[in-house]
Parts: sequence; C-alpha cells; structure tokens
Amino acid sequence: MVVNLLPGPGRWQLLAVYLLLATPPLRDWLEAGMVMHMLVQLPLLAGLGVLAVRRLPARLRNRLDRCNAAGVPLTLLALFAIAFWMLPRSLDAALNQPAMELAKFVSLPLLVGAPLALSWRRLPAVGRGFLWSNLLSMLVVLGWLYSAAPVRVCTNYLVDQQQLLGRGLLLLALGLALWLAGQVLFGDSPRRAAQATG
Repeated sequence: MVVNLLPGPGRWQLLAVYLLLATPPLRDWLEAGMVMHMLVQLPLLAGLGVLAVRRLPARLRNRLDRCNAAGVPLTLLALFAIAFWMLPRSLDAALNQPAMELAKFVSLPLLVGAPLALSWRRLPAVGRGFLWSNLLSMLVVLGWLYSAAPVRVCTNYLVDQQQLLGRGLLLLALGLALWLAGQVLFGDSPRRAAQATG
C-alpha cells in the first residue's frame, strides 16, 4: 500500500485527511457549490500529493528523480492532468459517475500534486516561470469563460454559481499576479542575494 512508503507518524494524518475528504458528508458539501468544488476540493486533493512526496524516503525520491530529467516529464504530466480537471465536462462527470469521482480522488494527488512536488526543485527558473504564466493564463481564460457564458457550462451547477466561480478565478489570477510581481520586484534584497551567492 502506498501509505506504507511514507515514513513516520505523519503518514497516518495524511491518510486520515484523505479519507475525511472522501466521506460523503464532507465530499457532498464541497461539491455542492462550484466554487468549493474547483477552488477548495481540487487543490486540497493535489496538496495531499505534495505533502505525501515530502514524506517519501530519500532513496525512493532519488529513484524517481532519475526518471524525471530536469523535472520536465512529470511537470508535463501534471499540466495535462490539471487541464483535464479544469474542464466543465470533467467536473460534471465526477459528480455523475462514481468511476470518474474515484479517478478524481486518485489522479489529483498522484498525477498533479506528487509530480509537481517532485519536479519543482529540479525545474530551472525559466521552467518555473512557464508554469506560473501557464497557471495565470488558464485562470484568466476559465474565469472569463465562466463569467461570460450565457448558458450553463456544467449541467450540475446553475449559471449564478458558474459566474461566481468565474469572478473567483479572476480574483485569484489577479492576486497571484500581484504576488508574483512583488516577488520579482521585492522578493530578495541585494544583501540576501549576496549572502546566497557568497
């Protein structure tokens, strides 16, 4: 079992949170609204994959690194998985088909969170910049789509919910853009940069 690969007591907390997210009361509550579904449940599941990777033994991480040249292969895998779960049809399928719901709970930690956690430290600065710009553009395009679409793009959610999600995605994109601009302009003082290089 995958959880047995994770050393220490933290693995049981991760498993407990994962099972809690899968329980019908919490799962149904998170999936009742489009905002909670896309902006809370999906990132939480991917975040569990990130946390699980941090608990992997160094030997196993090194073995995975050998199959992940410069972080590119696993990053591409994560990007395709993210793009799939951002589609309205995928959200609908997860709500209507138990097999797709199971696929969501398995793929987000294993194909989004874990690959990004394994690849981030190996990506060059250009690769990280590409990821951030890709994320921002995806948020803006989907935010505009959900805000401007005159009809429901998800059959399980009403138009007002998708418009609320659209505004939420646009606000998230704006917040991330401001944060990234702040990191570029004010992230490292010259003194700290000199200490890092010296």
